[in-house]
Amino acid sequence: MLRHDLPANLDTIKELEAPRLSSGPVLDHFDRISPADVDRFLQAGKPTTCPLDPCPSWLIRACPDEVRAPLGDIINLSLGTGIFPGELKEAVVRPLLKKTSLDPLDLSNYRPVSNLPFLGKVIERAVAEQLGRFLDETSALDPFQSGFRAGHGTETALVALTDDLRRQLDRGGSGLLILLDLSAAFDMVDHELLDHRLADVGIQGTVLQWLRSFLSGRGQRVALGGELSSRHSLVCGVPQGAILSPMLFNIFMRPLAQLVRSFGLGCHQYADDTQLYLLMDGHPDSAPDTLTRCLEAVAGWLRGSRLKLNPSKTEVLWLGRDDMGSRGQLPSLAGVQLVPAPSVKSLGVIFDTSLSMEAQIIAITKAAFFHLRQAKQLAPYLSRPDLATVIHATVTSRLDYCNSLY
Repeated sequence: MLRHDLPANLDTIKELEAPRLSSGPVLDHFDRISPADVDRFLQAGKPTTCPLDPCPSWLIRACPDEVRAPLGDIINLSLGTGIFPGELKEAVVRPLLKKTSLDPLDLSNYRPVSNLPFLGKVIERAVAEQLGRFLDETSALDPFQSGFRAGHGTETALVALTDDLRRQLDRGGSGLLILLDLSAAFDMVDHELLDHRLADVGIQGTVLQWLRSFLSGRGQRVALGGELSSRHSLVCGVPQGAILSPMLFNIFMRPLAQLVRSFGLGCHQYADDTQLYLLMDGHPDSAPDTLTRCLEAVAGWLRGSRLKLNPSKTEVLWLGRDDMGSRGQLPSLAGVQLVPAPSVKSLGVIFDTSLSMEAQIIAITKAAFFHLRQAKQLAPYLSRPDLATVIHATVTSRLDYCNSLY
């Protein structure tokens, strides 16, 4: 349904018709994998089994000597021909209720969990290793994209962001932080545009052909109550639950950060969570025209990329300013007037206008005490190691999350 509301526009067509010029390094073929590589790929990750698998994944992992040679042949054949097996392109989706307290009759209260065939994920690991190495060696991804990258995470994204903002406040200036909200961004990736952006970073030849094969002809079935629905074809998006999907999505979103910085604004991303910020000298009463032009360009780029922007859910924080002022001090975004808030939540951390972290600390301590009280009720029934596990999972994890910001 959402796809039909986002037709290709002139910007989409212009990008697709632009010549693909890649003057830098290219990745146009895969290296053959060795038997040792097969063993490594088999043991990586969790041994989840898809209902479409002919046998349990744990059984395949338990018999490396028997499956090493045939699996190696299958993977090398796929990489060499640029074809991803069609039998592995189907997913089984199970709807899970987000919270037990939610109404089970409301479909929006469910989170779809996709399960893909085990062998397909093994082949993906072989591709992800070589593609990831190429992207790292060529610095093809945006340096401030922290999503699903080794050595990066939500904490590195927020540390870099808050460091820039704190420095500006220390200099007596102010800043505007804008948190963009996108709807189902992973599910809306346009395959033709992704193909073009893959070529822009140097993906060519057999590698590009393999990625086209990986994305095309996909489908899914919904499993519920022991029943399996009919197959539904997927015409856009990167596969949920696939190993390659985060990497492909990062490539797809790469031009957005470049666009934002061309207007002099900063941009930090964690997958589809995009944080724009404008550093300003002094404490102006209204945002400069640069911000208006940047937001217009961002909204246009998202429309051209066939991604759905939720301007009403986009949050704005005006740092270094205690009063929120009138609605007219900020520009509009996609027809919706932006209004500064006293605090915003970015990647699970609450920020206020002075970056005091007070609201975040209050929220964490409240949650920690609640779970400690719950753990106290469980104490008579659990061994000491099991109780420690519960406390680490529910309390310590919250205290440790992004604690370098305090």
